[in-house]
Amino acid sequence: MGLKTFKPRSEGLRHRVSLTFEEITEKRPVRSLTEAIRKNGGRNAHGHITVWHRGGGAKRRYRIVDFRRDKAGMPARVEAIAYDPNRSANLALLVYEDGEKRYILAPNGLKVNDTVVSGPDAEPNVGNALPLGKVPLGLFVHNIELAPGKGGTVARSAGVGCQVMAREGGKVTLRMPSGEIRLFDARCLATIGQVGNSEWGSVKLGKAGRARWLGRRPHVRGVAMNPVDHPMGGGEGRTSGGDHPQSPWGKLAKGGKTRNRRKTSSRVILKRRK
Repeated sequence: MGLKTFKPRSEGLRHRVSLTFEEITEKRPVRSLTEAIRKNGGRNAHGHITVWHRGGGAKRRYRIVDFRRDKAGMPARVEAIAYDPNRSANLALLVYEDGEKRYILAPNGLKVNDTVVSGPDAEPNVGNALPLGKVPLGLFVHNIELAPGKGGTVARSAGVGCQVMAREGGKVTLRMPSGEIRLFDARCLATIGQVGNSEWGSVKLGKAGRARWLGRRPHVRGVAMNPVDHPMGGGEGRTSGGDHPQSPWGKLAKGGKTRNRRKTSSRVILKRRK
């Protein structure tokens, strides 16, 4: 999918960079594969804002994506490439031999009328899903399970992919998009290829209104506030406060450890991304 720029007929178009969407072939989503999204404006069940700067935005429906790829051995034809307003990646609409339709993440190189299949006997072709223990070394994979049968949770955003580095015993070593090297169970399913729509990161909205259409509300910097509103506010002239960056409630914002020591994921990380 390419990028396009615009003649500066207005300030909103001057710096705007958009996708061309020439890969998208679906006109309207399959209704049975969508669900309604109820907006909450970043509020939890008690009505308290827990995620700031959310609200408004265009109405949209959630697309039900098949992250499990559990119809093993049954071929499916790619009927359409679809846009998904809820994620950076595009979707591929599959039609299985028994007539069932499902959405999957569309990898780079997958086209309409291609055939994909999942299971341990599948060929390592783009769009096929097979256990990591069956993937040849050096290939890129996405939509990777953290536990066998759980469904893909790793490497699902536009343009990303993990490279299969080594295989020993019941473990497979993958290099993550961040550079981290990590162990996975060889029985975990993964889809061959990198996620498509890799140009998504180059999109520039061009104006604040487009951010509002996406449900993003204004974000005010702490240093622009008064001392009563934020620990980093106030000062004569423009100043960053002189203190360490922190939240409105005094929690340090940079350099703090966030990993839970009690969790065992540290044992499967061979090399940190830093």
